[in-house]
Amino acid sequence: MVRGWAIRRWRGAFRAAVLRDVRGATALEFALVAPVLIAMIVAIFEIAVMYFAQQGLETATETAARLILTGQAQQNFTGVKDAQGNVTKTPQQQFKEAACASLPTFLQCSRLYVDVTNVTNFSSANTALPTFTYDSNGNITNSFAYSPGTQGAVVVVRLIYNWPTLAGPLGFDLSNRPGSQRMLLATSVMKTEGY
Repeated sequence: MVRGWAIRRWRGAFRAAVLRDVRGATALEFALVAPVLIAMIVAIFEIAVMYFAQQGLETATETAARLILTGQAQQNFTGVKDAQGNVTKTPQQQFKEAACASLPTFLQCSRLYVDVTNVTNFSSANTALPTFTYDSNGNITNSFAYSPGTQGAVVVVRLIYNWPTLAGPLGFDLSNRPGSQRMLLATSVMKTEGY
């Protein structure tokens, strides 16, 4: 009888001691909150870098559009021919190179697409992200226009960047295109000056 009483007393004391002990509570609480906290930090970092890339694309678009606005693109980007008269570089390629020179260094020129079109007036300017078509390997197959217009023309310059994204923890994903990619778009609509 004494023995059963001692065991019950020991169990009661053990339960009370375990319930009162809070030394591991902080570690347990952190283990519960850590995945969400890490997911938020990764998401904030990825969004910040994407917005930084978007701002770099906006700046490059304004710089490239100024070449068309002032007539420099129309006068200087006429294509490059080799000694046999074969075109080695089109005016669109020259304009893309000029736009690439304005991109931040962490953006790759190979992921940039340039679309320059003439419109009849400002209200008919298309500033939406274009619809893309893909081949079986996931590469974009669209061919974009390059029509910088003449003096007094209303021109839409769109630079489109294929930004690679990472799938974050807890299902966070910024991609809006196949292959974990997000299309960034920067647009400038202007009426060209007299030149």
